[in-house]
Amino acid sequence: MNPPLSEAPTARPLISVVMPCYNAARYLAQAVESALGQTYGRVEIVLVDDGSNDGSAEVAARMAVKYPGRITRLHAGRIGPYPARNLALRHIQGELVAFLDADDWWDPEALEKLHGAMTAAEADIAYCGWQNVGEGIQSAPYVPPAYETDDPVAHFIRTCPWPIHAALVRRSIVERLGGFSERRFASMDYDFWLRALALTRRMVRVPEVLAFYRWHGAGQVSAVKWRQVLDALDAQRAFISAHSELVAHLPKERVLDLTEGQVLRQAYRAVWKRDLASAQHLFRHVARVRSFSWRDVPHVACACLPAPLYARLIAVRDRSDESETGGARR
Repeated sequence: MNPPLSEAPTARPLISVVMPCYNAARYLAQAVESALGQTYGRVEIVLVDDGSNDGSAEVAARMAVKYPGRITRLHAGRIGPYPARNLALRHIQGELVAFLDADDWWDPEALEKLHGAMTAAEADIAYCGWQNVGEGIQSAPYVPPAYETDDPVAHFIRTCPWPIHAALVRRSIVERLGGFSERRFASMDYDFWLRALALTRRMVRVPEVLAFYRWHGAGQVSAVKWRQVLDALDAQRAFISAHSELVAHLPKERVLDLTEGQVLRQAYRAVWKRDLASAQHLFRHVARVRSFSWRDVPHVACACLPAPLYARLIAVRDRSDESETGGARR
C-alpha cells in the first residue's frame, strides 16, 4: 500500500484527483483503487458523494479507512457532476489536478506517464488516449492527434479534444478558469478545455491509451445526444465570441463547418441510428439558423412536423427500404 501523504517524498508534486460520485457503489472501489494504486505515489482523492442512495457512502467510508489521510470525503445533495467537481476543487491540496469519475478507471501508470510528459515538455496540460468500455460497447482504443504540433484551435473547435479523465492539468490553470461552467449541462468538460486553450497552448500528448470510460446506460449525461450537440455548439460560440483573435486565421466557411456543420452531420447520424428525438431537435435547430442546403430540405422539413408524424414517416421509409433491399435497412 502507498504511504500516507504525510510520509510520501516531497520531491514530486501532489496530484489531486477530483471524483464526483452518484450511485456508483458497484464501481467506486475500483475507481479509488485505480487512482490510489498508481505507480505515481503522491496522489490524493477529493470525493464528493452527490446524494447517493445505493451504498456509495459506505464504500467511500471503507476506502477512506483503507487509505488513511489520502481521501477527503464531501457530501452534496444532487447538485450534478460538474457542480460537485467545483465543490471538490475548493478542497484540493495538490499542485496538479486530474479528474476521474466514480465509474471509470486509469491504467496503473497513467499519472506517472502524464506527469513525466508534462515535466519533460514544461507543459500545463498532458493528455492521453482512451477507450469507451461497457456491456454492449464495441469501441476501439483511440489515441488523439498531437494537437500541439498542428493547429489546436481548429481541432478544439471541431470537437472536445479528450474526455474529462484523459488529462492532467496544473492547478494554476484550473484556478484561473474558475473551475467548470455550470450552465452547459452536457458539455461542461468541452467548455472547460476550450477555455483552457485560451489560457495556454503548452500541452503535450502521451500517445497511449491510459484512460477508460465506462458506458452503462441512458441515464448518463452524454446519452442525450441532441442536448450534448447543442450544448457543445453553445460552448463553441462562446469561445469564438470571446477569443476572435484565436480563430481569425480560419476562413469563415471553415468555422461555420466546424460549428453549425457539425450539428447538421450529427442530425443525419441520429437519423441513421434511429435516435429520432435527437434527429428532430437537431434538424429543427438547423432550420432555425438556416444552415442547410437544398439537398437537406426533405429531412429538415420532415423534422418540423409533429413528433408522431415524423416517426411514422421514418417508419414508412424504413419499410420501403426493406422491401427494396430484401429486409436490410440502408
